[in-house]
Amino acid sequence: MNAPSMNSMQRTLTALGQQEPDRVPLFLLTTLHGARELGLSIEEYFSRSEHVIEGQMRLLKKYGGDCLYPFFYAPIETEAWGGEVVYLPDGPPNAGPPIIRSAQAIDHLEPPRVMESPCLVRVLETIRELKARVGDTVPIIGVAISPFSLPVMQMGFDRYLELIYEQPERFEHLMRVNEAFTVEWANAQLAAGATAICYFDPISSTTNIPRDLYLKTGQQVARRTLARIKGPTATHLASGRVLPILNDIADTGTAVVGVSALEDLAELKAAANRRVSLLGNLNGIEMRRWTPEQAEAAVKTAIAKAGRGGGFLLGDNHGEIPWQVPEDVLLAIGEATRRWGRYPLDWIE
Repeated sequence: MNAPSMNSMQRTLTALGQQEPDRVPLFLLTTLHGARELGLSIEEYFSRSEHVIEGQMRLLKKYGGDCLYPFFYAPIETEAWGGEVVYLPDGPPNAGPPIIRSAQAIDHLEPPRVMESPCLVRVLETIRELKARVGDTVPIIGVAISPFSLPVMQMGFDRYLELIYEQPERFEHLMRVNEAFTVEWANAQLAAGATAICYFDPISSTTNIPRDLYLKTGQQVARRTLARIKGPTATHLASGRVLPILNDIADTGTAVVGVSALEDLAELKAAANRRVSLLGNLNGIEMRRWTPEQAEAAVKTAIAKAGRGGGFLLGDNHGEIPWQVPEDVLLAIGEATRRWGRYPLDWIE
């Protein structure tokens, strides 16, 4: 017997409570596709909160997902620090030249104030209006780059790794400055109406650094930062491997972990052991070339591996679906979730 129908918020909260809702929640993290819906360039689309509000509402209705995702683009955070944003015609905007040009500059670095940053205020306006439209029926997911991962955009990957290994005192100072910004930014989004914060932390992945370094750096930063964020968080490693540190991430107090297509969902679900819920792990890169039939098969496989017992949100593995993923594939993912994700999942052998 199927569970009674739920709205998106009820469905999500039930799954996060490690119970089975009416069906598997679908977190279809489409951002750039809103520009296509409105017939705008990506740069024009993100220039006004009204565009993103309308785009998110259209995408929610069209694909039948279970969340709104008012994420603009990753370098919006370094833009607030005075950085440049490089727009592309068919992909997410990138960060321009580093804003920290020497390690010595860290000594005098001060975080920007969120309410004095026009780019961040646009995001808050978007969240506020989305909340006014959906109330408590649909989760609204805010985004904050972790203080530990933000320096890749602030100063470049190579110089940041040198800082971690060679100048630990300056590294700690940079973390304290970044933590102040991340906490203010995350809490401003929650105050505007976000249900939870996606804490993007790809540098913590064992794809990028060894576990022992994570335990001394990224995990400590996450413990301090998440403790000051006034709402639930989901930690996402943006396609990076997570299995070797899954329980270490759970120790930071996060509620959800975004998981990679590089790892097996059944193994991840067993390792999570009801301590955290999982979000993933459809391969966004391969998704660009899927047929609708392949999309359905991928959805079925993911649900079969991780759907039972709740604690699972179906989504892509990176936290942002590429511009090149066609409409028919996204429609097929939504339809397959509604067909195969309905509990009690008695079709699974």
